[in-house]
Amino acid sequence: MAAPGSPLPSLPALTYFAQIIQLAVAPVFLLAGLGAFLNVCASRLARIVDRARKLEPRILESRGEEHDRMIREVRMLDRRIRVVNSAIFATVLAAVLISIVVILLFVAFLTGYPLGNPIALLFIAAMIATAAGFAIFLHETRLGTRSVRIGSHILDHEPDEDEAG
Repeated sequence: MAAPGSPLPSLPALTYFAQIIQLAVAPVFLLAGLGAFLNVCASRLARIVDRARKLEPRILESRGEEHDRMIREVRMLDRRIRVVNSAIFATVLAAVLISIVVILLFVAFLTGYPLGNPIALLFIAAMIATAAGFAIFLHETRLGTRSVRIGSHILDHEPDEDEAG
């Protein structure tokens, strides 16, 4: 402890506090990474929503095969919106859990309560949520890639003599 009347804690307490801060740095960097990942997810979500909004009025005006194609596309976009939202949810959950880990590290230091097990379990849960967010996002990218396949009628298209000249 500090000398009587001194406002500063003793050197061993400061050293231990510095170690707690060092322990908290890694989860804080992880939070920064998750924030960047959330930015990617939000951007992707915005692009999907924009595409769906562009299709809505065209669907109402279309007929036949073109209408059916646009309906399939907007259904896929709707599914992708739900999948990206799930990735965002899992990632935000991971960030909340990591924040609680950092808080508990400091609570354990300040109170002396042995919180090692809850901290470890919360960190494990955060890693599971992070992995789930990444896996869900991977699934969404696969859905997006599958939905953008270029049809053979486009790939094999030859211009008519009128179009070529």
